[in-house]
Amino acid sequence: MRVLISGASGLVGTELRAQLKAAGHEPISLVRRPAFDATEVEWHPELGFITEGVMENIDAVVNLAGATTGRLPWTKPYKKLLISSRIDSTRTLVEAIRKAKTKPKVLISGSASGFYGDTGAESKSENAPKGTGFLSDLAAAWEQEALKAQSLTRVVLIRTTLVMSRKLGALGRLLLLVKLGVGGPLGPGNQWWAFISLRDEARAIIHLINNTDASGAFNLTAPESATCAQMVSALAKKLNRPAFLPVPSFALRLAFGEGADELLICNQQMTADRLLQSGFKFEHPTLESAVDYVLS
Repeated sequence: MRVLISGASGLVGTELRAQLKAAGHEPISLVRRPAFDATEVEWHPELGFITEGVMENIDAVVNLAGATTGRLPWTKPYKKLLISSRIDSTRTLVEAIRKAKTKPKVLISGSASGFYGDTGAESKSENAPKGTGFLSDLAAAWEQEALKAQSLTRVVLIRTTLVMSRKLGALGRLLLLVKLGVGGPLGPGNQWWAFISLRDEARAIIHLINNTDASGAFNLTAPESATCAQMVSALAKKLNRPAFLPVPSFALRLAFGEGADELLICNQQMTADRLLQSGFKFEHPTLESAVDYVLS
């Protein structure tokens, strides 16, 4: 199976490429420079450019491109980049699929838990309506661009949450503070955080590529949620470090603006029921197993 990947050098893209190779598949990376070899394809989504004919021999497309929301605070120019980097890349891929004589069998396109806004104490299924806020608007616009390919191929939207990894991403920065003994809950600490291990994130994407009955939105989240305080405590316990230095909400807002409310302080709970019903088996379904994975 040949899988074309945008955002292939990112956290999830790197793990996805490794898992595809290990399973005997052929990942093809989209790059913003001349391709070095047959494992790469040049594109410039801000210009709507992708190497002509690239889709003709592709079985699946995985669209992970987009500037990181974790870069805070969000200035007005950066918010424009967050939007354009997702819309331009998705539009370019959909147009390439449209032009292809032999179309890929599936488009797996990125989205985010931010689609639901602040979930409060309720765990949201894929049937829940769009929430409010910048991230919700961003995720919805991203999804709508991908859904334009529905008449061309099977489309799956992956609503991803906090990805737990050993080094990179939002957890990596929090993990560093805990390792130094200066970590603690962010804001109130009782806000819910959905999460998924990096390994399960890539495994779920491959599962959705292979499951020909899968279409529409899927929450990519472990079945178990945890509060911010529970996550920090579990990491600190595993590392045998203290975690008693909370960062007050006002300080987070002062430093990070609206991103603090939408990324750090808000509640994010999602069900994994649809993914489980599709036959996916988590390797790290609980906070304890995910922490063990991160710190093993």
